[in-house]
Amino acid sequence: MQSGISASQELKSALGTLITSSSQRGLLATIQNETIVPSATISSSSSAFLSDLSNLSKHVQPNAALYILLRRADSLSSPDKSLVAVTYVPNSAPVRQKMLFASTRLTMVRELGSEHFAESVFCTEADELTSQGWEKHVKHSESENPLTAEEQSLQDIKAAEALESRGTQGQSLAQGGKLEIRAAGGIAEALRGLGKGGDNLVQLRMDAATETLRLVSSTSATPSTIASSIDTREPRYAFYRHDDPDTSIVFISTCPSVAKIRERMLYAASRANVVGLAQNEGGLKVNKRIEATNPEEVTEQVILDEFKVGNVEEKKGFAKPKRPGRK
Repeated sequence: MQSGISASQELKSALGTLITSSSQRGLLATIQNETIVPSATISSSSSAFLSDLSNLSKHVQPNAALYILLRRADSLSSPDKSLVAVTYVPNSAPVRQKMLFASTRLTMVRELGSEHFAESVFCTEADELTSQGWEKHVKHSESENPLTAEEQSLQDIKAAEALESRGTQGQSLAQGGKLEIRAAGGIAEALRGLGKGGDNLVQLRMDAATETLRLVSSTSATPSTIASSIDTREPRYAFYRHDDPDTSIVFISTCPSVAKIRERMLYAASRANVVGLAQNEGGLKVNKRIEATNPEEVTEQVILDEFKVGNVEEKKGFAKPKRPGRK
């Protein structure tokens, strides 16, 4: 997924200093105003990489994501200038922050120069950034042990990152966004039916295993029943016709926080092309867009506010002033 966020010139300059420095172990970076910027440097107090990891502790917070770029060689005067790019995304960080940091780390490494980085690491616990945690990481990387649930989640993230560079295989039904998608049968027909006055709520889902867009249902709904019609555990795309097909089609995207990270990234990466599919293949005119975390946020009032129902001021004709002496 591409987030539109890029590395700042300040970060690129700071990286150059890190690579040539004889006293810096690492560089910290964060996202501010849609840009990746340097936030602090990590000095070296030991000739050993593992010992220097203790200098990270005061910077690593339990609820804030962070990029950490580290020199791997024990001796900073070593000819080996390779770096490791660490993306620290704690479980208690805000959902949007998680998404931004996870989806942008590939872009950051590419913009800073992939040739500088021998390894890219994703972690969710501060303990993973200690010498003991790093030794465990190295040991596991060298083993063939089955993945734990947490490690599988990391694999999902890596797979989602691959979407940014390769797109999906198969039939491309929409190419206007960042990610090409393929769709199962019945979707275009359901969307065209919505535009012609049939059922007014069409729901779609992405099959993460096959990266295929599938039709969930085509039903009728009112502003007050939309929320209860949408799944609360899986991400969904929905197209709702409030009134006239030419003026009242709204695209609703919901992505519950309980959904898997790869699902959330896949949905975010595909969103623009799903709208493109609805417009190009389904013939819809999408006039409104609503993005929500949970379906319960798509309330009746939210829908009514989008279309200003009940908020139109009554227009009165011009009233002539009464002539003097008349009642």
